[in-house]
Formats: sequence, structure tokens, C-alpha cells
Amino acid sequence: MGDSFTIQISSDLVNRLVADGDKVKKKTKKPKHKIPHGHDQSQNKEHQKQTPGISGTQRGAGAAGWPLQPPVFIPVGPPPTVANAEVVAIQSILKESERVVERLQKQEENMVQEVTQRAKELHDKEFKLPYQKPMPCLAEKDACLECYKENAKDPLKCATVVKTFVDCARRERQQVSSALD
Repeated sequence: MGDSFTIQISSDLVNRLVADGDKVKKKTKKPKHKIPHGHDQSQNKEHQKQTPGISGTQRGAGAAGWPLQPPVFIPVGPPPTVANAEVVAIQSILKESERVVERLQKQEENMVQEVTQRAKELHDKEFKLPYQKPMPCLAEKDACLECYKENAKDPLKCATVVKTFVDCARRERQQVSSALD
């Protein structure tokens, strides 16, 4: 941003424009010192007395009956607060978004804990099969199958192994039927 400057419109200028509508001399003036808004009229009058080129009548009530007004300062150029306002707005948006992110992170942590707890509960409640006894006569059955593989051309050699398997199966059937009675 560039430097800003002010334009001072004095009552003298207003008086000259009103009184002398025919010809107005155009002079470029150097900008005068800024007068803060808090100065009273006595300081303003001292400034007028020190200003060369203004007659006593011009300092008075004015040529056309216009009241004497203090000079008005008009700043020229963009106000310097526009950029500051944008920065402040961006900072406030940034702070708000940081708060939203923090809330979302807390919410995510709570949800992860809840899901973990529910998964643990479901795992604990999962149906588990009771202990199952191994299949009866499994060793005898495996022995029969092995014998038939070895003696594929002469299966009669496996008669004793088959008899052992049949006896085991009979005993197991009798135990189950007596347990049900």
C-alpha cells in the first residue's frame, strides 16, 4: 500500500469561490500540517494568524455571509484498515476451522473407542461350539484305509483289520444307545 495524503479545504478557499465567481486564481498549495480532530478553535485561530496571504476580512465571517468553518481533511487513497480487516477475517476463519478439526478429532476418538468396545462385546458373545469328542474308532478306520491302499490287488489280506474296525463301531453304538436310555 502506498502512502496516503490529505486534502485540506479551508474556509478561505470556500470564501474565495463564493465571493469571486468570475475569476478564480488557481494555485497549487503545499499541503499544510494536519490538525488533529481534538484541537479547539483557539489553536485554529492561531494557525490562521500565522498563515500568510489571508487578510483580516477573509478570516472573519466570510464575504457572502457564510460562517467560518474549520478546515476539513479528506484522506485520499484506500484506507489502510482494509488489508488488516481481511487478515483479521482470515485469522478468525483459521481459528474456527482449527476448533472444528479438534472437535472432529475428539469425536473420532470417541467413535473408535465405542466401535472397539462393541467389537469386543460381540466377540465375547459369539456362539462357541461345545467341546466335541473326537470321532470314535478313527485309528481303526485309518488302519483299514491304509491296508486297502497297500493291498489293492488282494483286499482279503485286510480282513483282520476290518474286523477290528467293525468291533469298535459296535461298542460305540452300544454306549450311545445305553446313554440315551
